[in-house]
Amino acid sequence: MALIYAGISAILLFWHRAWQLVFADTARWGTDWSWVLGIVFLVLTVRVVLFPIFVKQIKAQRAMQALQPQIKALQDKHRDDRETLQKELVELYRTERANPLMGCLPMLVQIPVFLGLFHVLRHLKPAMPEHLKTLYGWTVTQFDSASSATLFGAPVAASFRSTGAELAVLGADGVTVRLVALILIAMMVVTTYLSSRQMILRTGWAEEPQQRMMQRLMLYGIPASLLVSGLIFPIGVIIYWVTTNLFSLGQQTWILHRYPPPPANGTTETAPATPGGSPPASAERKPNKRR
Repeated sequence: MALIYAGISAILLFWHRAWQLVFADTARWGTDWSWVLGIVFLVLTVRVVLFPIFVKQIKAQRAMQALQPQIKALQDKHRDDRETLQKELVELYRTERANPLMGCLPMLVQIPVFLGLFHVLRHLKPAMPEHLKTLYGWTVTQFDSASSATLFGAPVAASFRSTGAELAVLGADGVTVRLVALILIAMMVVTTYLSSRQMILRTGWAEEPQQRMMQRLMLYGIPASLLVSGLIFPIGVIIYWVTTNLFSLGQQTWILHRYPPPPANGTTETAPATPGGSPPASAERKPNKRR
């Protein structure tokens, strides 16, 4: 993990130095823009690097969707023989050059990046011993500057649940920190919901009840969980998350236009027709028509 922390720090420090040429060390509107934009451009750097992998993921998903009729036929044929079913599926994937694991790759790559940034920002504490400030390629001057960086008066290293003692060390006002944190948490929840909803639009609503339940869990459960976990995230991490979601929304808009989901049962189920992302009534009735 030390290599990941060092890599995250190197990208963050690079963009900080770049934006420092524009803003110097002057805080405007209570914000150290060179550090805040450093976090934003850290996201953009990671996502641009991952973009080719993301395109491969979409192509893999479309290939898997095209194979669904054959997969369903194999599942029906070998319903009582799991071993044969697995062999037949592996052979099908090999023949059609489809990779069901490719859909998870971009997410798996982003997890260590998120955890790395979380650790680095949690590490930024003014009272940190000097020999620990120089970990991961930082200088003492850079560490002290980052640990005191603020967004509209709230330190990026603080969180909604920062204690009075922690805020005193950061020289921060508790009301300001909580207000900024709450606004960012709300943005994180909303953009996560929109991103999850758009992800479902990429593939369409599943007809299988269990799969549809998982889609609804992703649509509503993940944003709801962020209401709790967002309280402990440093403000800098929430900036990272919101920026990631905004990038995802733009990226997925392009993907939906460039690689539209294939028609399902003669129609393309492209958007939930009811508020909050529920599947259309016609989609709810399809399984019953087949019985």
